[in-house]
Amino acid sequence: MERIGPASDVATLRMRLRDLLVERAVQYGHFVLASGQTSSYYVDKTQITLMGEGLYCLARVILDQIEGMDVQAVGGMTIGADPIAGAVSALGICHGQGLDAFIVRKERKERGTRQRVEGPLQQGARVVVLEDVVTTGGSAIEAIKAVEEECDATVVEVIAMMDRLQGGREAIVDAGYQFTTIFTVTDLGVEPE
Repeated sequence: MERIGPASDVATLRMRLRDLLVERAVQYGHFVLASGQTSSYYVDKTQITLMGEGLYCLARVILDQIEGMDVQAVGGMTIGADPIAGAVSALGICHGQGLDAFIVRKERKERGTRQRVEGPLQQGARVVVLEDVVTTGGSAIEAIKAVEEECDATVVEVIAMMDRLQGGREAIVDAGYQFTTIFTVTDLGVEPE
């Protein structure tokens, strides 16, 4: 394995991320997905997003994707987007990209500030919504609605680590948003269902 680090180019990091997904995250069996659908495979994204090397590779690839975009923050639905947003925000400082992170709760909390969107997201900010794995696109669309309604944010793009190719891209695009995925299931050697 080639050693990765700050001097690694993004193409090398992307390939390492793919290898890690195949080696550690793709599992076969019978699974129920967040969408309620059943599947013969599952991508355990936490094997990547909570692993130092995997998260580093993912954050660098996302930073490369958003370089030059006029955005102030990145984030998405808790809990899947939380580590990704934190890593992109923190690593962005090292790469001259000052980005804040935000998280969107599934429901508005009933204590404290009673916010649904947490973090230093300024009213009217331009943001990128992050996703770990997209199936139907429902979580991304829910996060978009929350930041638009609560923070008057402009969603510039949705970026996902992986698209299961089960209609999520189409739902997000049909809702009027740009969508980019780093990998599809076929990139990982899995047949879409």
